[in-house]
This record gives sequence, structure tokens and C-alpha cells, in this order.
Amino acid sequence: MIRKILIANRGEIAVRIIRACKELGIASAAVYSEADKHSLHTILADEAYNIGEPQAALSYLNQEKIINLAKKIKANAIHPGYGFFSENASFIKAVEDAGIIFIGPSSKSVKMMGSKTEARKLMQKNNVPIVPGTTDPIKNIKEGIKICKEIVFPVLLKASAGGGGKGMRKISSEKEFEDAFEATKRESLKAFGSDEVYLEKYIEKPRHIEVQILADKFGNYVHLFERECSIQRRHQKIIEEAPSSFVDTATREKITAAAINAAVACNYFNAGTIEFLMDDKKNFYFLEMNTRLQVEHPVTEMITGIDLVKEQISIAEGNKLGFKQDDLNINGHAIESRIYAEDSENNFLPSTGKIFEYIQPSGPGIRLDNGFITGSEISLYYDPLIAKLISYGNNRESAILKMQRALGEYHIAGVITNISFLSKIFLSKEFNDGNFDISFVEREFLTKEKDQSENSEEERIAALFSAIHKKESVSNGKILSSENKTRTNKWLEQLSDE
Repeated sequence: MIRKILIANRGEIAVRIIRACKELGIASAAVYSEADKHSLHTILADEAYNIGEPQAALSYLNQEKIINLAKKIKANAIHPGYGFFSENASFIKAVEDAGIIFIGPSSKSVKMMGSKTEARKLMQKNNVPIVPGTTDPIKNIKEGIKICKEIVFPVLLKASAGGGGKGMRKISSEKEFEDAFEATKRESLKAFGSDEVYLEKYIEKPRHIEVQILADKFGNYVHLFERECSIQRRHQKIIEEAPSSFVDTATREKITAAAINAAVACNYFNAGTIEFLMDDKKNFYFLEMNTRLQVEHPVTEMITGIDLVKEQISIAEGNKLGFKQDDLNINGHAIESRIYAEDSENNFLPSTGKIFEYIQPSGPGIRLDNGFITGSEISLYYDPLIAKLISYGNNRESAILKMQRALGEYHIAGVITNISFLSKIFLSKEFNDGNFDISFVEREFLTKEKDQSENSEEERIAALFSAIHKKESVSNGKILSSENKTRTNKWLEQLSDE
């Protein structure tokens, strides 16, 4: 039996795991860096330990410190959450070798699925559809261009060890390849310690659909249906749903069967997610496997009633799954919004500082997985995710309305957040109609807002020049409409000041 869990993470996911521990009667031990010493997870845990300086490499990513601490405090299990060490095969192996239970898959499974190229080979062998492209790293520019011509532009150049949207470039023509190849290799080496890259055919206007699976150590596998994760910015998810409004029953049966095949292929156990790209004809292709708990796991919990963190712990203890596939059903609809400290009007630049006012939404059908409170500090050292706001309704329309209401109640002062940006998405006709793909945010919001900004600037300059050369006309409104007089006069004052 697991007696005490050291949670090798921070923020909202650490809080989420602590709460599961409390409900199971298991002691929880939090770790924190100097930057997080007053964070919510340190307050809620039964025990909390300082593991170093703010930089992740000196604290949350210090393998030796974490394993030695677990031994010292007699924690017989480690939960990695997501990020940090959650998909690090060497860390998992070190935990296993130390005689500590790792709450997640085996190091062997993680290693098998950690390389995107090796994972593609494995999927191909096990009849899981993959995007046309390479299953081996690209050796040089000449080879890459040759393959691009074979699979036809546009293509995606991707880091073999990548994830989270990093180390990925779309290439539309041969002349773009050389610069993109060198830049992607550099980015991959810096972010993942490997400069291996591979090629995939670029799927036009795809959706990002993923399937949640659970498996025990006795060969029992179940899926918990799919999640729609196509609302993204900079290749990173910001809104997720379960189920997908685009996936019909027949497609659901096919994609979930493929996900189970993928998990079986790597002898997987514990919680995992198989991600797919799906085109507008509902053809789907394996993208990658996330060998950990996903950020968006709450929407699956809401529609199935299964507590994924508790199931992770139970599986790690060596228990069989307590249910079968036929016991699982989709009940209602759930949506998650990721609340970030970032400026959506400035290329989503992270915002740092102290939260001096924090009003949380609540009410029927609303769940908040939160890592911060009033007085908490949003640090420059870590991902700026503040919380995950989840709405649940009998159907998608109901869940959207509840989310709109909850976002309107949410108030955070001290840092810039993406709350208003999320609200715009939920008010858009395309989103409400379910008519979107992974380029939706870029196409419908960022590009249009940029064009509008540029047009506004052009209008401003044109009006100023018009005013300068035809002051008399401006004054009597012959060139500019009366409703623009006040604005134009302000522009003139500004020009005079400049």
C-alpha cells in the first residue's frame, strides 16, 4: 500500500494530487523552490520541503534531490504530475531502482514512446494510422528536400524528442527548407537535448483529437473516450472539450480502438493519452502518446465520473481496474479553459507579478483546479498557468453558457490574464457551431486583429495627412464625417505633441 506520496511538481496539478491523497487517506509531501515557498500546494500538503533555488534545473528538475528526499521522509511513492520529470525515462528508472513506486507507466514504455520517430515505427507495425512522412531522423538538407518532394509540400519539420508545440515548423516550399532545417535542429537541441528532426505531411485544417486510456498491470485496457483539443495558440492548447462535437459514433469506435492498440503496443500501464490529427473527412493519424496525466484530464473526469488521479494511485499499488469498458459511458459535456498569466494582445507574452485580488467563479456545473490565491506570486521561472476552469452541462450548449458565465465572474488583479481573450472565443459563432480546426485562433483572432490594427494605423495616418493639408475642410467636416471629428482633433493634438 502507498503510505506517503512525494509530489514532484507545483501549481494546480500539485494541488489536484494533494486533494486526491487526502480523500484516500494517504499522506502528501510537497516540494517547493524558493520562488514557491508561499504557494498553495505548500499550504495544503501534509508536509512541504524546500528543494532549492527558483530555477527549475536547481529544484524541480534536480533528480538526485527529489529521490533522496523521498527516501529521507519515507515517501514510498512519487507522483510527477505533468511536465518536469513526468516523461523522463531515466528519472523513472532511477525511482524504480531506488525501490520507490512511480505513479505512472514503466520507464521502458516511456522510453519507447519518447522518441517521436520510434513511436511512429511502432504504430506503423501495430496498424495505427500515421501521418505520411519519415520514421527515421533526417540526416541532411539534401535528403530532407528529396522527401519533401515525395510527400508534397506543405510539410511539418518536427523535433524527434519534442512536444508542447516546440521544435516544429511548417515548410511550404523548397526554398524555405534549409533555414527551417537548421533552426529546428538548434531549437530541438536546446529544448530537448537532441537535434534529431523528422518530416510529416502537413494536414490542412486538421483537428486535434486525443483519447484517454487507463491500463493496469494485468493487461486490462479501457479508453475513456475522446477529447477535442483544437483550440490552440502557438501550438499549445487553451480550450479542451469532452466529447468532441465533430466525432460521430462510428469514428469514435475506430479512434478509440486505435488508441488501445497503441497502448498495448508499448505494454503500457497507468494513465496515458494517445493524440491524433483528424482531417475534415474524419480520417485520423497518430500524432504522439503522452505517457502521463494530461493538463486537460478534468473534462474526461466530468463526463465519465472516473477520478483519474485516484485510478493512477490504485494502479501503481498493483490493483486491477475496478471497471470494464462496458461500464463506461459519456454523460453530458465538459469544457476546460486554461487560465494563463499572459498578454494575448502582445503575442501571449507571460505576465509576472503578485496577485493582489483573486475572485473565483463558482456555481452549478463549475469546477476550478487552481494553484494560486490572493498574495501568490506568478514567477518568471515557470509556465504561467494559473488555473483550469471547467464547466459541465447536459449538452455542449449548456456547457458553453456556463463557461461564459464563469469567465464573467472571474477576476484576477496584479497580472495580465487571458480571461477576456477566452471570452471572445466562447462568444464566436464558429466556436459555438463547432466549426474550427487547430488554426482557428490564429485565423479568426490573431490575424484579423493584426489586420485591423494595421488598418487602424493606416486610417490614422491618412486622416492626419488629410487634416494637415486641408485644415479648413476638416474643421467643417467636409472630408471627415462628424462622428470622427473628435477623434481626428485628438490625433492632431498628438501629432503636434510629437
